[in-house]
Amino acid sequence: MTTAERLRAEGRAEGLAKGRAEGRAATLIDLLTVKFGSVPETTIRTIRAAGPDSADTWLHRLIIATTLDQVFA
Repeated sequence: MTTAERLRAEGRAEGLAKGRAEGRAATLIDLLTVKFGSVPETTIRTIRAAGPDSADTWLHRLIIATTLDQVFA
């Protein structure tokens, strides 16, 4: 594999990871909106800045949470 091919492959992998993280964030925001109504802009910024592990944790908490604060506790 040439250096150029390796760099292209790494770029594709990074792009996929970023796309997945953005997808998780969008899903979380959508589900929070459905369950709790309007989501504060500060919360949306926090979600978008977080890594995929945090988003997964929040998605799991969303299932049983009764308040927005419980999701992020």
